[in-house]
Amino acid sequence: MNVVIASSSIDGGIGCWDLQTGAEQLRYKTCVSPPHGLASIGCRFLACSQLRDPSATSGHVLYWSWSKPQALVKSFPAEPIKPLAANTEGSYIVGGGSSGDIYFWEVATGRLLKKWHAHYRAVTCLVFSEDDSLLISGSEDGCVRVWSLFMIFDDVRQQQASHLYEYSFTEHTLRVTDIVMGYGGGNAVIVSASEDRTCKVWSLSRGRLLRNVLFPSIIDAITIDPGEHVFYAGSRDGKIYIAALNAESSPTNNYGLHIIGSLTDQSKPVTCLAYSAEGNLLLSGSEDGMIRVWDVKTKNIIRMFRRSKGPVNNILIVKLPYSLSRAESKVQASSRRHEISLQPPLEKYANSSDEDLDNKAIITLPDMIDLPSYLSSQLINDHIKQLQQQGSSAAAEMEVKRLKHDGQRSMEMFQQLKKVYDNLQEFCVNELLNGQPMEGSKGN
Repeated sequence: MNVVIASSSIDGGIGCWDLQTGAEQLRYKTCVSPPHGLASIGCRFLACSQLRDPSATSGHVLYWSWSKPQALVKSFPAEPIKPLAANTEGSYIVGGGSSGDIYFWEVATGRLLKKWHAHYRAVTCLVFSEDDSLLISGSEDGCVRVWSLFMIFDDVRQQQASHLYEYSFTEHTLRVTDIVMGYGGGNAVIVSASEDRTCKVWSLSRGRLLRNVLFPSIIDAITIDPGEHVFYAGSRDGKIYIAALNAESSPTNNYGLHIIGSLTDQSKPVTCLAYSAEGNLLLSGSEDGMIRVWDVKTKNIIRMFRRSKGPVNNILIVKLPYSLSRAESKVQASSRRHEISLQPPLEKYANSSDEDLDNKAIITLPDMIDLPSYLSSQLINDHIKQLQQQGSSAAAEMEVKRLKHDGQRSMEMFQQLKKVYDNLQEFCVNELLNGQPMEGSKGN
């Protein structure tokens, strides 16, 4: 079941609706979230940063299970946390601080594995790459930075490097309001929005700006359609603009270069967007407290959700496991409540008494490796040498064997994916562009 999760900067709780039927599932109580402060942790539970006073020097992070309206776990980080993000499996949570620091926690233990100074001003956006090997951050300083988690957790490489980030995009002149990333791992595109009224498209493989789109009003929310033909930009003038990612548009149209249309049914600013690939549905949240579900083909609204009070500033579309359906909620409520209560709060500071904390963080990092876009044999060898230098304990030996196995498996997967990509590229060029059939497809 796909559900829509929405929160607000005013204490109206978190709303949850069935995307298909529009039926309200549950309302989670006591939540005042900043933009980008709501996250689904591996589809197992919700986490949301809390910031009741923007000028406060402290804040907290709350956990909710799917079946209970009350928050079950409360954490108190070292400073106010604005954006939150989780990796695909929900094993790690990343938070952006008001100071410009980024915090990296392990969910199972609550340990603060890493903290680093990422920006000169507050972090506003955090996004993981598709393979969870990269983290992209935006800030009030107008900067967008790309972080390799292999670099962040590799003390040796850090000492040799002049900076931690892979790329630092500084072309925005004002606060970054939203960031989305496409598919394709290291070949993906990044789209960023800013209060300077522009959205910029970046090439991750080339590390440079591909396209700059100027809008009639400030853009606070963006999302990409699954085909990556266009992206949608929610504006403070109440419109959702449609901008081309690749195709050109006439500079004499109603909006400007690269903007090919708009969706509009409201006068209040659009604050957040989400895209559901199932049914090609676009969801928009607004300062009027409404969540609108758009059919992108017809550009019509097919459903609306209303919050009890306050503007909507976060929308998530979450596919709940069957075990969390309403039919089983009463039967399993007790066991799920016990399970979620075992998730410990997030550490305020790294445990300075644990001298092996950094080494433990390095050991656990390879669990995140699913695709080999940024995996190298040299990096694996470095990890193995570090483990061997720690001693000959059984745990270290087992970790060395697992790293070797992961490296071999990743390289095999890389070769398979590369072959598929090459075949697909050849098909597109020969069959679609030039109209020349591939050699193997000719008749006898």
